[in-house]
Amino acid sequence: MANIPTSDGLKTLSLYSNGGSEANSSLVVCFGEMLIDFVPSVSGVSLAEAPAFHKAPGGAPANVAVGISRLGGSSAFIGKVGDDEFGRMLADILKENKVDNSGMRFDQKARTALAFVTLRSDGEREFMFFRNPSADMLLHESELDVNLIKQASIFHYGSISLIEEPCKSTHLAAMAIAKKSGSILSYDVNLRLPLWPSEDAARDGIMSIWDQADVIKVSEDEITFLTRGDDPYDDNVVLNKLFHPNLKLLLVSEGPDGCRYYTQARIHNFKGRVPGVKVKPVDTTGAGDAFVGGILSVLASDTDLYKDEAKLREALLFANACGALTVTKKGAIPAMPTRDEVQKILKRDS
Repeated sequence: MANIPTSDGLKTLSLYSNGGSEANSSLVVCFGEMLIDFVPSVSGVSLAEAPAFHKAPGGAPANVAVGISRLGGSSAFIGKVGDDEFGRMLADILKENKVDNSGMRFDQKARTALAFVTLRSDGEREFMFFRNPSADMLLHESELDVNLIKQASIFHYGSISLIEEPCKSTHLAAMAIAKKSGSILSYDVNLRLPLWPSEDAARDGIMSIWDQADVIKVSEDEITFLTRGDDPYDDNVVLNKLFHPNLKLLLVSEGPDGCRYYTQARIHNFKGRVPGVKVKPVDTTGAGDAFVGGILSVLASDTDLYKDEAKLREALLFANACGALTVTKKGAIPAMPTRDEVQKILKRDS
């Protein structure tokens, strides 16, 4: 991937054409859940104390798909929603954001999933999910858009789709199709403990597909959980317990502090840290998804990115800026930044 110097001296990443042959060959297909988040109208209160709620589109894989499209990349979403007002609204939101929604399916018997989410005054996020079962859990293998998956340069997913059948088997089948087609497999842990039967079930489920991923994004808290309390800042913990022989790139998100990266590709073996981009936070929802969208949008156009540390660091700074900009606005999808917005904030900090 070439870096293109601009007149102001800032280097831009050359991936972002919308449409055209380059974008089509750089398709990122995101698999999993899309739902409605209900967010309190007042910040810093518990769900019980909230006087009212605003509805917002959510679901990490869908957020990532929109994030990529906003940056000028090419993305698609595969998942299931209810054949209801909320489900149709979500499909329309993807279309409005230029995300290919042809892989979406609509369940006539189950509802679109709902989640009530708040950031309490102590800084802890609180979730209450309504999935009993919700449509996203009921995607069957026979409903997969196989041709769409085969077109993916990158196939991206999380762990929520591993919790219940039939979606779990569908997830595994989709991964197998993508792998056989030569796609890069990208995994964002996205731990949501309240959805799992137990902590052990969550740990086992998340790790059950660990060794198949080419790229993994994990947070500090998730490292502590997966390693049963080990220090998430210890490189030896990360490399010995979480790195696997087939992994090309492991990313550890550190919120406002930026991210760490670890690679182990034969001769290209390096690790390091890229600082965050300073902003005044309003709402942290979707920041991690914007970060993932940022790095995948670059990787889709330069699949050897992890072999060049200078390029990788530049791409991760770009991804950090994507995450930072998202926290300056409320909601996830509405806050996903454009390429121009990212370049402006990077120019400010250069």
